[in-house]
Amino acid sequence: MVKSLKISKIYVDRDICIGAAPCVTVAPGVFQMDDENKAYVVDEKAADAETILLAAQSCPVQAIFIYDEDGKQVYPDV
Repeated sequence: MVKSLKISKIYVDRDICIGAAPCVTVAPGVFQMDDENKAYVVDEKAADAETILLAAQSCPVQAIFIYDEDGKQVYPDV
């Protein structure tokens, strides 16, 4: 699935985010932490789909949502 995955949108739900920051560790070009210690998307194109998916999967509270080019949520599973 990852090889053919084309990500069109990455959304961080700030109400869920607890500031653990593994997403920043896995994909620092894509995610950063703000002054409230919440993750946000810096550049959706800064990493490949596999790395972005791994970063989302590393979130302990599943605050990162990934959507494909058709607008379908691909992570977390619905």
